[in-house]
Amino acid sequence: MDIQRPRGTRDFLFDEMRLRKQVENTLRRIFEAYCYQEIKTPLFEDLALFTMKSGDGIMEQIYHFQDKGGRDLALRPELTAPVARLYINELQKKSKPIKMYYYGSCFRYERPQKGRWRQFWQLGCELIGGKSPESEAEIIAMAAHCLEELGLEDFEIHIGNLGIIRGILDEADVSKEEQDKIMAIVDKGEVEELKAILKEFKIDSNTNNILIKLVDMNGNREIIKKVYELINHNKSASKALKELEELLKILEAFGFMKYTVNLGIARGLDYYSGAVFEIYVHSLGAQKQISGGGTYNLIELFGGEKVESTGFAFGFDRLVECVKRCGIEKPQTSMVDVFVAPISADVKLKAFEIAQMLRKDGIKTDVDLMGRKLKKILAQADNLGVSYVIVVGERDLKEGKITLKNMDSGLQELMEINKVSDYLKEIGI
Repeated sequence: MDIQRPRGTRDFLFDEMRLRKQVENTLRRIFEAYCYQEIKTPLFEDLALFTMKSGDGIMEQIYHFQDKGGRDLALRPELTAPVARLYINELQKKSKPIKMYYYGSCFRYERPQKGRWRQFWQLGCELIGGKSPESEAEIIAMAAHCLEELGLEDFEIHIGNLGIIRGILDEADVSKEEQDKIMAIVDKGEVEELKAILKEFKIDSNTNNILIKLVDMNGNREIIKKVYELINHNKSASKALKELEELLKILEAFGFMKYTVNLGIARGLDYYSGAVFEIYVHSLGAQKQISGGGTYNLIELFGGEKVESTGFAFGFDRLVECVKRCGIEKPQTSMVDVFVAPISADVKLKAFEIAQMLRKDGIKTDVDLMGRKLKKILAQADNLGVSYVIVVGERDLKEGKITLKNMDSGLQELMEINKVSDYLKEIGI
């Protein structure tokens, strides 16, 4: 019987996992430097958690099933909703803001293609109860810090504020339902489609012209003046623009200048309420977006208190692909520093004892478990890129010693067993 892995999934071998752990650990370190704490949610949740905010249309993408008790469950297709559920269940009484981050796999039943998988990973964060330009700027600065720490240079962060377009549509008495459809098209970047739906909804010509100009505006902070001139008659839109301008000033104070103001970002989800941003890496080609986020009110939708959150998530698989393509992988150190080689079966128990002593001292140590001859053990150690081999022989053991062999130089040194660990640490092993 030939059993293959399920379509849309992957196996990760040793080198790939080392790289993924390298990227993961870098992001964890940066998040924790900004005082975010890790949380973990279940792989499956009640199906209603995901259909409540996205509607039944998402059912085609969800892996859903009934358990033995007849409950409708689903493998999580994303992690924002589970975080909101966790907050409602566990954290509503905690003082705010609450900073948390998460890392885990998600599942979507969609057609597998380049850059898209049915099992994929997200690594992201939420700052709950902290809607302000300061909170939004810190979140964006942290995202940029992560990418810089990974060594990526070919990235752009595009920033906008949904309140600007929403304010224009509110003034034109466009219904919430129609606004959501318009924002979804704005998010797609289809100008002709936008013109068509504005005509379909009978949006007045003045509002129509303003919207078309707004979604086409992008550049540095200097374009804020042009936007003010376009919308200064609208109090709500002007307020959102001032918030965006303040965010940019704070972001620059955090030391990040490499941003693009882009008022055509809409994120396509109706619960976003303020600043929004997307991150692109052009070396990925058509699948260039590696992250998106902003400020939104999702917790109230699930029956919790009215509290806004700011957050984002990296598409972890695409981020790893960026590191590969940019050729910035850090040199991979050997997974084994020392290999313990018993010369005969008579000394294997002592060899195991020595190996365990080194492991407890934090030295990456392997030991022969196959009863091989010394020549084959040395060949295996060389294949693994091991720096030192400890040769355990009966004659040396009688004197409380072993032979330490440098695999690079070939030099051998007789050494007391109780001094081996200290010596290896002194030379940087």
